Amino acid sequence: MNVELRHLRALISVVDAGTFTDAAAELDVSQAAVSRSIAALESALGVRVLERSTRHVALTARGTQVLAAARRVLDEVAHLQRIAEQSRGELRVGYAWAALGKHTRRLQRAWTGAPLVFVQSNTITAGLSEGTADVAVVRRPLPDPRFATALIGTEGRCAAVATDNPLARRRTVRIDDLARYTVAIDDRTGTTTLDLWDPGPGPVAVRATHGVDEWLTLIAAGQAVGVTSEATANQNPRPGVAYRMLRHAPRIEVRLAWWRDDPPAGLDELIRLSRDAYGSSARL
Repeated sequence: MNVELRHLRALISVVDAGTFTDAAAELDVSQAAVSRSIAALESALGVRVLERSTRHVALTARGTQVLAAARRVLDEVAHLQRIAEQSRGELRVGYAWAALGKHTRRLQRAWTGAPLVFVQSNTITAGLSEGTADVAVVRRPLPDPRFATALIGTEGRCAAVATDNPLARRRTVRIDDLARYTVAIDDRTGTTTLDLWDPGPGPVAVRATHGVDEWLTLIAAGQAVGVTSEATANQNPRPGVAYRMLRHAPRIEVRLAWWRDDPPAGLDELIRLSRDAYGSSARL
């Protein structure tokens, strides 16, 4: 049996992205390369892991078990890489959509430890599981017990609409104002769920997206509207997209996350300075 890490990465990307095309874009390879990796994995294991059709990709029963094992293997490999890279002398802070928004520069100026490097990773753990970050900024629950988190502040929510949308002429909007549009939602790394519209009617349609760039491209084209944190609005200006503060919407909790059994050097100071940047008295 000759299973390679790229085969496991291809399987995880296909399942997470939903299609071979999106997985190829995420991995920055051709669709044919993704297909070959899946075929090689199935050949090496002697089992079919995916059911394919022209419209649908789904895990087989055995594939569900293989996927869980693949995630564990890649997590352990990432952990090894992280241990090996700790001597690089920098603290890598991962984020999926935005770092600390308008507070990022203040934190960078106040920080006096090893170089603070912000790295984008559109994954649930914002780079922690993948080994590309030592600590991560997360804006959604991270229930995995391997990770610890600390609340550093909260942020308001913004609506994102095309600049020629009538809502762009307003200073603020309400969540109900968006219900008559298609709403773009990234349910893996975004902060928007249909719960925002409870108890009223939800949006007329939902468009699944994979990451901030795809999300912004849809909105700029007028094909959808979106809801996001004010940090996204601060760090991701885009021609054709107008951000407007959302009234009466629950604020977003912003947390730092790290491996529970291996907190990085300088973590306590990073938490303290991050809370100072937000003007927060949040506690662990």
